[in-house]
Amino acid sequence: MSRYLSHADLGGQRGHGALTDVADEQPFHAAWEKRALALTLAAGATGEWNIDMSRSARETLTDYASLSYFRIWLQALEKLLVERGLVRRDEVDAGRALHPTRGVARVLKAVDVGAALARGSPTLRAAPSPPRFAVGQRVRTYGGEVPHHTRLPAYARGRTGCIERIHGAHVFADAHALGRGEDPRWLYSVTLDGNGDGADTARAGHVVSIDAWEPYLEAAP
Repeated sequence: MSRYLSHADLGGQRGHGALTDVADEQPFHAAWEKRALALTLAAGATGEWNIDMSRSARETLTDYASLSYFRIWLQALEKLLVERGLVRRDEVDAGRALHPTRGVARVLKAVDVGAALARGSPTLRAAPSPPRFAVGQRVRTYGGEVPHHTRLPAYARGRTGCIERIHGAHVFADAHALGRGEDPRWLYSVTLDGNGDGADTARAGHVVSIDAWEPYLEAAP
């Protein structure tokens, strides 16, 4: 199996240029971007995949770095539709249906869009067990490679820090992206020491705060 590579995991990296703040920037820069967003939301509402599967599809696009934001969304949608057999590659290329379609479990109708967007996708769930860690406890994050979608950024792996807050149990993105169910796990805010080894770490005295699920953590001295 080839190595899982997230092209979206850019935190802590250099060489990507300066961040610029554009005053009053509009969310869409072309009419097709609105359609790409609408299509992505409508297709996701069918239940053929979940939000973490869609994140995995986006971050593994080989040309991710050269695509605009909504181009990433659109190409990932095409990828998911083809993988699930909802359309075929020749239909994507032709821009129209060429084969009989199959039904889906759910359809997001126009009249229901507003309520669906307002409702969002809450991830808080009943806790399966008591939390392993307490506020103020020292922990270390997982330090190895992760062969699938994860919300533990590379720059935060193998780092020590302190539990700052407990958020309750939430859908575990790593399991969710693999189709293993919601698998709720405790979620913590962890402040990591920001003055670690290496030239790319933050300056001494700085801290970085991340949200981390319990499987990412182990007790540290």
